[in-house]
Amino acid sequence: MNYSPKKFDLILVDLQEKLCINWKSEFSAFDNVRVHNGYFQEISHYDCIVSPANSFGLMDGGIDLAIRNYFGMQLQYAVHKVILKEFYGEQPVGSSVIVETADENHPFLAHTPTMRVPKNITQTDNVYNAMFAMLRAVANHNKSNHYKIKTVLCPGLGTATGNVPLKEAARQMALAYKNFLKPTRNLVWKNLIHRDQEITGSK
Repeated sequence: MNYSPKKFDLILVDLQEKLCINWKSEFSAFDNVRVHNGYFQEISHYDCIVSPANSFGLMDGGIDLAIRNYFGMQLQYAVHKVILKEFYGEQPVGSSVIVETADENHPFLAHTPTMRVPKNITQTDNVYNAMFAMLRAVANHNKSNHYKIKTVLCPGLGTATGNVPLKEAARQMALAYKNFLKPTRNLVWKNLIHRDQEITGSK
C-alpha cells in the first residue's frame, strides 16, 4: 500500500460544547477525525498543534497564549523568526507554516493565521482558507520530511476573537477538509464558481 502524505489523523479540540456538537455533525463522514470537548492539555498523543494565529505571530491571547504557556516563550520566538525569514514580516491569511516546538512529544506547531490582527472576521471565508492552508502545510511537510506528522490537534478557527458563528466555523472547516481530501479536477468556470459559492455560503 502506497504512503499518502494526506493520511494523518485530526483531533478537533475546544472548550465550547456547541462548537464540538457542530463539529461532530459536519465531520461525521470522516473516520479519522475525532472531537474532544475540553482543554488541549488533556490530550497526550499528537505530533502537531494548530495555532489559530494572527499574521505577526504574537501569541498573547486566547488559545495562542495557552499554547505559548504550554511550550514556552521560545516557541513565539521561533514563530517570529520564521515569519521574518519566510514571509518578510507578515504571514498572510491562507498560509500555514510548520514550526518546531522543541518538545519531543509534540514536535510541531502549524502557525496558521485566521486574521491579520485580532478582529471580527464574520462574513469572511478566513476559516476555510486557514483550515485548507493548515492541511496543505501538514501534507507538504509529510512529503519531504522523515518525521511524519501522524496526528494534528486543531482548536476552533475564528471562533473566539474572530466571532465567527460556531455552526459556520464548523461548516467551513469541514468543507476545507473535504476539498483537501478530494481536490477538484473539473477546472471549468461553472464548476469553480459553484465551489466558490459553496465556500462563501453565497449560493
